[in-house]
Amino acid sequence: MALQQIIDRRLSGKNKSIGNRERFLQRHKEQVREAVRRAVDGRGIRDLQRGEDVHIPKKDLSEPVFGHGDGGVREVVRPGNTEHVKGDRVAKPKGGGQGQGGGQASDSGEGDDDFVFHLSREEFMQVFFEDLALPNLERTQLADTPEWKTHRAGYTGDGNPTNLHIVRSMRGALGRRIALGTDKRRELLELEERLAMLKHENQADHEVKRMLLETEARINHLRQRLKAIPFLDPIDLRFRNRVRVPVPTSRAVMFCLMDVSGSMDEGRKDLSKRFFILLYLFLTRHYEKIDVVFIRHHTQAQEVDEQNFFHATETGGTVVSSALVLMEEIIQSRYPRSEWNIYGAQASDGDNWHHDSGRCRELLADKILPLCRYFAYVQVAEQEQNLWDEYSKLSQEVRHFAMRKATEVSQIYPVFRDLFKKESSAK
Repeated sequence: MALQQIIDRRLSGKNKSIGNRERFLQRHKEQVREAVRRAVDGRGIRDLQRGEDVHIPKKDLSEPVFGHGDGGVREVVRPGNTEHVKGDRVAKPKGGGQGQGGGQASDSGEGDDDFVFHLSREEFMQVFFEDLALPNLERTQLADTPEWKTHRAGYTGDGNPTNLHIVRSMRGALGRRIALGTDKRRELLELEERLAMLKHENQADHEVKRMLLETEARINHLRQRLKAIPFLDPIDLRFRNRVRVPVPTSRAVMFCLMDVSGSMDEGRKDLSKRFFILLYLFLTRHYEKIDVVFIRHHTQAQEVDEQNFFHATETGGTVVSSALVLMEEIIQSRYPRSEWNIYGAQASDGDNWHHDSGRCRELLADKILPLCRYFAYVQVAEQEQNLWDEYSKLSQEVRHFAMRKATEVSQIYPVFRDLFKKESSAK
């Protein structure tokens, strides 16, 4: 019976042990999660995309082994023995571990160290966001300019040289040469046998001589015809054929609204920035086809880029409704609900012009929330002011509107996870 050998030729980059690494991470998933949680508590939001060292106690890496039980007659020779003679019973070392102190520290430099390995940036972010998702994400209709995906569709006779399939081309050339030369080789073989028979007959006979000349001429002609068959002809070339087909694409847009008025001191602005930076990292990692719209507001709202949203400073009063009005205008002009999954996130200290808070609730209820799949409000101050009171009424009526408080840096990540946890984990 012939042995079969299977060779895995899938590309795994420079890391040839990627399969073993994935199995190891799966096996020690809880320790990895704990290391990520400790890293989140001990580093800034802007440093979240770094990797992390994971320590696993040596005892957790032990493998089951077979050992000899007590019993039987055994004689051993211990080098350097000056205390025992034959027949003495030697007691086991106290504490176990054959003298290693049970894994405790010692003054001899011997002991058990933790196993340490490094989580890459991608692995760290995967564990960090593994149970988070945009709520109610649905597939909308194809956009006006559909997304295209390339699929293999057999082979074609024309194409780019980079797509040339050498094996398929050589196979076709071999088949063509066989097809064109089969009859000629068969006739050539018959003529060579006939020539051999004629050479054994009387060479003085004119008829035999004539037949010899004709046979040799025909053999030479056939050999020239066989040599004229090209080894590789343009008709043999086969190129990989790829076709573009439209695929449905799920598109989403996230609106980030932040209060930058005078009542928002640097500490509160820092909390808001941390929340949005965390949100931005989450969105850009999990969703390739997603737009992020940044809106800053005090008495007036303005759409800005990422740099100005996180770093520019403003002072002045607060009119929260200005940001909601601008958000509704942008949705109507650029993001029709029939083609986009729309999400909103707002951060504020809750301070607002008294007569404006009711208008904010009305704008959300009548204009924004009917267009959105989810809207999250984060208040970075403990005191509940009129804006919080108005939003609380709305949260009891609308299922896809959520609000939380975060007054300390340590609360940002738990609040974020609570707002964007997967629906399956929320049940």
